Amino acid sequence: MTIGVTIGQAAAFAGVTIKTVRHYHKHGLVEEPRRDSSGYRRYGSAELLRLVQVRTLAAAGVPLAEIGPLLDADPERFAGMLVDVEQRLTDRIDELIARRDTLRRLAGGDRALLPDRACALLNRTAALGFTAEQVAIYRESLVLVRALVPDGFDAYLAQVEDAFDDTRFVELVRRCWVAKDWEPDDSRIEELATAMAEQFLANRALLTVSSDFQARIDTTRYGLLNHFGEDHEPTMARLTALVEAKLRSAGVRIPHQ
Repeated sequence: MTIGVTIGQAAAFAGVTIKTVRHYHKHGLVEEPRRDSSGYRRYGSAELLRLVQVRTLAAAGVPLAEIGPLLDADPERFAGMLVDVEQRLTDRIDELIARRDTLRRLAGGDRALLPDRACALLNRTAALGFTAEQVAIYRESLVLVRALVPDGFDAYLAQVEDAFDDTRFVELVRRCWVAKDWEPDDSRIEELATAMAEQFLANRALLTVSSDFQARIDTTRYGLLNHFGEDHEPTMARLTALVEAKLRSAGVRIPHQ
């Protein structure tokens, strides 16, 4: 009389595939039964019980490498090992929740994933009358600052917040955005550069951002930040160069790029 079931029947009873059963065999989690006289492997009650136990632990998130020791442990050790597995699963859940929240922020348009203080600064920029395009470019610049000067990002935000209190400076920044569409040799660029330099010199607190960056980072990173977006904007590149030259002539230390 044939006792036991085939691998297909055993897999069906345990709720897994034949491939999974063979995978368990490969990892030594379920002993592979001997073949009967007909050449088939027959799974008895002991193998079926072990198969269900392995499947249950695997479905609960226990790594396959740990299932064997778990099933072979005494009750006290078994309970302790499960506590450890549960903690790891909890940590994993927290990580997945954080990833989900990140995806929601991305879906909501926050591609920069900036902290709340930076987002508030961007909102303030919009409230000051800057266009959506200008705010988007400024958002990108904040991402660069955070990446290149992580330890000085909060200080940078505080300094920019103070700079936005200078209405004359804000108006000049607006004019700079307008100048972006001028030709590089437009005579107004020289005038705007002079006005910007004079405003920096009149309100030395505006130079704090530049001087702090120079103290924190090398020339390369300073150039990446201060000349962001100029590769395809020759007018802005000339404007920045003129402002820097005027500040240098007034004794302000600014690295040459």
